This record gives sequence, structure tokens and C-alpha cells, in this order.
Amino acid sequence: MLSFAWPWAFVALPLPFLAWRLLPEATTLQEAGLRVPALSRYSILTGRAETEQLLNWRLWVAALAWILLVTAAARPEYIGEELDVPVSGRNLMLAVDLSGSMDQKDFELGATRVDRLTATKAVASDFINRREGDRIGLILFGERAYLQVPLTLDRTTVTTLLMEAFIGLAGEKTAIGDAITLAVKRIHEQEQDGGEQVLILLTDGANTAGEVEPIKAAELARQVGLRVYTIGIGAEQLEVSSLVGGRRRINPSADLDEATLTQIAEITGGRYFRARDTAGLQDIYRLVDELEPVEEPEAGFRPVRSLFFVPLAGAYALAVLMCLASLARILVRRRAAALVVQADAG
Repeated sequence: MLSFAWPWAFVALPLPFLAWRLLPEATTLQEAGLRVPALSRYSILTGRAETEQLLNWRLWVAALAWILLVTAAARPEYIGEELDVPVSGRNLMLAVDLSGSMDQKDFELGATRVDRLTATKAVASDFINRREGDRIGLILFGERAYLQVPLTLDRTTVTTLLMEAFIGLAGEKTAIGDAITLAVKRIHEQEQDGGEQVLILLTDGANTAGEVEPIKAAELARQVGLRVYTIGIGAEQLEVSSLVGGRRRINPSADLDEATLTQIAEITGGRYFRARDTAGLQDIYRLVDELEPVEEPEAGFRPVRSLFFVPLAGAYALAVLMCLASLARILVRRRAAALVVQADAG
């Protein structure tokens, strides 16, 4: 629907009429006239009917321009249909391990065996798409931790950059402490009053690099109100070919430091989860959805489009039209006067 942000501006509409009625008339100046034997040749210059008709036309155009100008000052705007906008105010960071061990192919997608990072991408992308209303950021870490996406409502960008990540991008080792510290820094910089601060950290190993110990980083996270959910990823049994023939079972997650991940979660008020296969990883992300629920849509938001430029452009066009008409009238009279003078001289 059409509305006006400043409807009180229409109070100015009668100002030109009031000025015409209340202000005294301008003093008429008596100028010396030109004595000529007859006025028939000068009818184009002195015709009263033409002058009155021209003034009447200019008066209506000026009135319309004034109405358009006042309408523009009232700031017309189009208010669209009501939209549901879920905004939870939650800052949610994802920290994904890209160390060399994430190349272990102990997960399955469908009937295909895939590496841990591929499975993580598939499950985490679905999780991101469900987090409508949350500001989501992405940290990729290996030997170092990098902020890949700052906190944003643009879930498509977060998903795209997660899918473009590859093993070894951040180095072969694992800097869990640095990843948590980076999340603390970025979330604390954009902290909003009353908003939840959450970090979901996924790794398949132990802290083997970085400048900050994981427990110290967890204590920093607790100080700024950052709740950390840790996920240990990797199967516990995997059959591989033996050098002497046959097959043998190994534990591909022997390096996973579950004790430290559990302690990080406990210090910050989060939880530790263990993902041994793709289905387990999906269940974990669904459980995180329950622990950190998406807010219900908040009704009442309507998009507003300002339209003040439409009447303003109309008023400007009418003003230009009046100026061109006055200029044309002056040129016509000057040309007529020149022809009369030439005729008298001849």
C-alpha cells in the first residue's frame, strides 16, 4: 500500500494561496511609453488576451508543480507485503579441520567410500542451510587457523567456501587451540547484547601445532561467553590390506584426543560428540539443532520502498517546462519587435 512518512508536510499546500490573499500587491511601476502613430503593428507585443491566457496557463502549471513538490516532501513510500524474518541473534562459528589425517577414507556417502572431509562437507552444508536467521562464520584450520568467512547471514557463501576447501590448505598438522582462539577473537569483536555465541569445532586428531594450548583457549572462550561443541570424527575400525597378505583391522582414530575435546566442551558449557560414520555425524548436527534451536519467524516486518523521487522529478520537469515557455515567449517577442522596426525603417 501507499503511505507517507511525513504526512504533516501537506500543511504547506495552501501557502501560495495564503501569500496571494494576505500579502500586499506589488507596486506598479509607470514607465515611459513609446509614441507611435498606430498600435496595430504592435498587437503581438501588447495583446492583453494573449497575456492573460499565458498567465492562466502558467498559474495552473505552477500550482501542479507546487503540489508535486509538497508531495515529495511528505516522502511517499510503498509498503510491501508482511514478511516472516527469523532472526535469532546467534553468532555461530564452524571450525573445520583440514589436516592431512582428514584424507582417511573411513566414511560412506551412499554406497561410495569417501574421506572424512567430503563427509563433513555433505553433512555440514545441510546443517548450515537449516540455520536460517543465525550469523554463521567459517574457520578452516590445520597447522594454522584461518578465517574463511566472517560472521554473516549469507548462508550460500558459507556453504560455497566450505565446499571449496581441500585437505592440506592450512597445513598438515592440527592447531585446535589456535582455531578456538580465532573464533573467540572474531565473535567477541561482533558480539551483540543478548546474542548467543556458539562454536562447533570438528577434528579427527590432537593438538599438534599452534601457539595456544586448547585448554587455555577454552578458558578464554568461557570468559567471553562462547559455548564450544566439539566433534571427534573418524571410524574406530577399518580393514586394510596386510603386507604379508590378507587383511587386518586397524583403528584409524588412534590419534583422536577425546579427553581434551571433552574438557574443552565442559569448560565452555558445550558438549562433546563422537562421529564414527556419516549417519552418526548427521545425528550429531541434528542434536546441535535441538540444543541451539533456530528462532521462530518474527512477523511484522514489511519492506518499504521510498518513492519521493517520482513527484520530485515531476515538479522539476514542470519547472523546466515553464522556464522554456518563458524563454520561447521572450524570443518570439524580440523577433516580432525586430520585424516591426525593420518594417518602419523600410
